[in-house]
Amino acid sequence: MHVTIVHVSVKPDAVEAFKQACRGNHEQSIREPGNRRFDVLQSAGDPTRFVLYEAYSDVQSAAAHKETAHYLAWRDAVAPMMERPRKGLVFNGLFPKG
Repeated sequence: MHVTIVHVSVKPDAVEAFKQACRGNHEQSIREPGNRRFDVLQSAGDPTRFVLYEAYSDVQSAAAHKETAHYLAWRDAVAPMMERPRKGLVFNGLFPKG
């Protein structure tokens, strides 16, 4: 599996709007071919901190995600909501097998 863990810090006044934007992106992303997981997590201790856990069957499926209309709309909508640019870290998923 190809896994990306994205760390996001959101401006305090944009938390609810960010969550709404992520809901739409999540709902469409889990329907994509090759998607295995797409989790949106909010910190229990700091409501302005989020983690997106994106697992795809392969690199090509993950790359295709970044060309979808819902991803592009999400990216543009949330950019002004972020305290600083988001940071994605890429991992090879070992277990469970994808």
